[in-house]
Amino acid sequence: MQSKKIETVCGYSCSDCDHLDAECRGCNPLRGKPFWTQFVGIEKCPIFECCVEMRKLPHCGRCPDLICERFTRFKDPGMNDEEAKAGLLRMEKELRSRK
Repeated sequence: MQSKKIETVCGYSCSDCDHLDAECRGCNPLRGKPFWTQFVGIEKCPIFECCVEMRKLPHCGRCPDLICERFTRFKDPGMNDEEAKAGLLRMEKELRSRK
């Protein structure tokens, strides 16, 4: 893992991810196509697609619909419901701080 903070459009911290570098360079450099999309049967992250490609925003913190259903559509299978909810709260806090 890297110590450098990597900001994503969704507020997730790629710097904390075990897959960074080995399998993934991060959502922004990969234009919304991180490693995990292949495991859920999609080509591109729906959050990235909505934020960057459709709404032309630098991150979801500028979106009036934060946090929308795109954030809850997919859940890390390695997390229980409480961990997933805590992760969403961290992401929302991060995004709101960027405004």
